[in-house]
Amino acid sequence: MTVYAYTRVSTARQASEGESLDVQQRQISGYALMHGLTVDETIIEEGVSGSVPVSDRPAGAALFTKLKAGDVVIAAKLDRLFRSALDALQVVDDLRTKGVKLHLIDLGGDIAGNGLSKLFFTIASAFAEAERDRIRERISQVKADQRERGRFLGGARPFGYQIGADGGLIEDATEHLAIARMRELRGQGQSFRAIAEALGSDGIALSHVAVKKVLERSA
Repeated sequence: MTVYAYTRVSTARQASEGESLDVQQRQISGYALMHGLTVDETIIEEGVSGSVPVSDRPAGAALFTKLKAGDVVIAAKLDRLFRSALDALQVVDDLRTKGVKLHLIDLGGDIAGNGLSKLFFTIASAFAEAERDRIRERISQVKADQRERGRFLGGARPFGYQIGADGGLIEDATEHLAIARMRELRGQGQSFRAIAEALGSDGIALSHVAVKKVLERSA
């Protein structure tokens, strides 16, 4: 069993507000002593923002690569190790699977292996779900804004438009004439298949399914 102390600061301001590396190390050393543990190695993450997932941090990534069953990781606070509830939920679940214990002093101790784990996972799961909802909402808002501005959102290029250098949709004169022809034929009672065949004669290859979609979109 190896006991690791994990400490992190991202700014000089944090160091002046009681979250310095020295303060964290003293908190961890005191906690380890009280619980009969000896810190074998101290992991120092300096100048790395908490917005970076622990697995993407230089020291954090190295630590998580060498962890094995029975090892213990101690951190002073939840926010020293994780960037969000979702990040915490995923990492702690991985550690439990590996048989690694995680002690977060501000949460009272071992959150991956004792009675605190159930409470932690209940709370973290709720926050993680709320976080996922916020992410989905932000993505929807961005897409709605892009759509209103006529930006291409990916997938198949809509018939009748070309994609500009700035990602905007530019009308294609030839394909718009083809759309007008589709409407005309449809107005005459022609089937989608017959319309597709007529367009094919003019050198525009579209399936009857594509013709239906174009007409429905431009209705």
